[in-house]
Amino acid sequence: MARRSGYIVAALALAVCAFTAAIALTGGGDPAEGASSEASTRAKVDKTPDQPNIVVVMTDDQTVESMRVLPKVRKLIADEGITFANNFASNPVCCPSRSTFLSGQYSHNTGVLRNSLPDGGFASFDNSETLPVWLQRAGYYTAHVGKYLNGYGATNSGPTFIPPGWSEWYGAVDPSTYRMYGYTLNENGNLVTYGDYDTPDPANYQTDVYADKAVDFIQRRAPRSQPFYLSMAPLAPHVEVFARPSAGDDDPPTPSFPNPRPAPRDAGAFGNENLPKSPSFNEADVSDKPEGIRNRALLTPQAAGMARNRYRSRLGSLLAVDDMVGRIVGALRKSGELNNTVIMFLSDNGFLLGEHRIPTGKQYPYEESIRVPFEIRGPGIPKNEVRQQMAANVDLAPTILDLAGATAGGPIDGRSLMPLIEDPNRYFGRGIVLENWCQVEEKLCYDPYNPTVPRYRGVRTDRFAYMRYPNGEQEMYDLQRDPNELNSLQNSKAYGPERQALSKLLDRIQVCRTKACRTSPKLKLKLAYKPGRLGGGKPCTASSVNVRVGGKDAGESVSARFITPGKDTEDGRRPLHILVKRSELNSGGNTPISANVSVLDGRIATVSGKVPGAC
Repeated sequence: MARRSGYIVAALALAVCAFTAAIALTGGGDPAEGASSEASTRAKVDKTPDQPNIVVVMTDDQTVESMRVLPKVRKLIADEGITFANNFASNPVCCPSRSTFLSGQYSHNTGVLRNSLPDGGFASFDNSETLPVWLQRAGYYTAHVGKYLNGYGATNSGPTFIPPGWSEWYGAVDPSTYRMYGYTLNENGNLVTYGDYDTPDPANYQTDVYADKAVDFIQRRAPRSQPFYLSMAPLAPHVEVFARPSAGDDDPPTPSFPNPRPAPRDAGAFGNENLPKSPSFNEADVSDKPEGIRNRALLTPQAAGMARNRYRSRLGSLLAVDDMVGRIVGALRKSGELNNTVIMFLSDNGFLLGEHRIPTGKQYPYEESIRVPFEIRGPGIPKNEVRQQMAANVDLAPTILDLAGATAGGPIDGRSLMPLIEDPNRYFGRGIVLENWCQVEEKLCYDPYNPTVPRYRGVRTDRFAYMRYPNGEQEMYDLQRDPNELNSLQNSKAYGPERQALSKLLDRIQVCRTKACRTSPKLKLKLAYKPGRLGGGKPCTASSVNVRVGGKDAGESVSARFITPGKDTEDGRRPLHILVKRSELNSGGNTPISANVSVLDGRIATVSGKVPGAC
């Protein structure tokens, strides 16, 4: 060991000898292969002794902005738990995103690339090893109500097929899934149709019927000791789908994708609502965008008006979802199970309404499309907190498994979010894969003979979004400085190093599997100090502590927020370091020290260590 100025520099693992100094080397890399092993190596949150019940409410095509019209969701879930403000859908389309939720895998691993065949839809998904199957194996009683995967009930398996893993099944049968009235449910093998599309009977309004089934399920299952998992999937705020030609002059044709109808009690609730117009709405200059956006004309007043009307209908349809959540929470409270139930509220993907000249849509890699709501409450989960840590739909299955004490029966690409829930200062240091394949009907984009060519591949880090297109075009945004994505930086010389780092990261993870999807910068926290001994031989720290970011990727680091007891310190000059005075250390017991390190590609990774208390 080398000695200098009375300090000994050594790895923390070797700091077992008396009267030695120490350097703590703590990595920021992925410490675990899956949720179960990760859970075993970290501090536990306060939980009830039993497995919690788990309720998931997944809306369809909902934006983060629209959360403002859901007061019950905000009060009963967000205020009672955590909101992940940076939660993303890796492939922002219905079926691929829902397949990711069920499997914990990215689309390039599920094989569900789009909403329909080939390489998409219900028929492309392997239902044999999924989240509900794993929960059943762990002792859960499971139920699903509502939309499943696009094409369910309309394929060779037939409308009465029940996917494995479900104790009770109330799955919406396509194509009726996309109707607020006149839809058909497979109710445990029996087909039941509710109302008629043309007759808006309040008793048959889809979201309310789903809410009735949820309350009935809770009332029946809550008194039992067996934990339950309830999956709720309302259509709102997705458009309805019901094309019909005119039957005469007095019977106008029904459009293929009519706006979603609110519950009768909510009709007209947002009749005067204006469409939000962020700086990216009907973007004036799209010369920096890829060809598919550059070729779009400015929105006409008529197109903007149609987007506004859709926006109003979407908001109105969500009010019944808000009521559903209120009824679910009320049933859980009445049954005495609320405090032992985890509730998640989320959406499969976001939606664009005029941003970047896109009248309506969702498959694009822009923030309105990929950023989605995610609120979670439950036993041991902190209350009324908004977190900036990144999460993604690929993380939901491993998080639920972690909460349930269950084990995945297949490979997992995501990570349990429980370490982030437990520690607001923890960042994983990984990038989120962005990927999307064209739908079959997009003839200018879709190649049935080469399904491996996506519309784009990209990566979202804590600071940047970077995409590559098959024609060689790129997009890159510094979301810290340009949150509306108005100025793509693919040709910026000033951002050349960052672009190169993002391209390298995308090369590593674009077709990743399991642990490779969770790759993080190789960083360590080095702690140098002079050791001492208290009476009785207990080790202590006899000097200030020199804290420095090291490791293989330390040269890629650009800034760090060092976290010590009662104090945060920023440093933006390499080598990233701070000096912690002895007087700032704990007087008894160890002093934890950590750093959230930002690297060139925009990822933030947490590295940590500890030193003995002050002498």
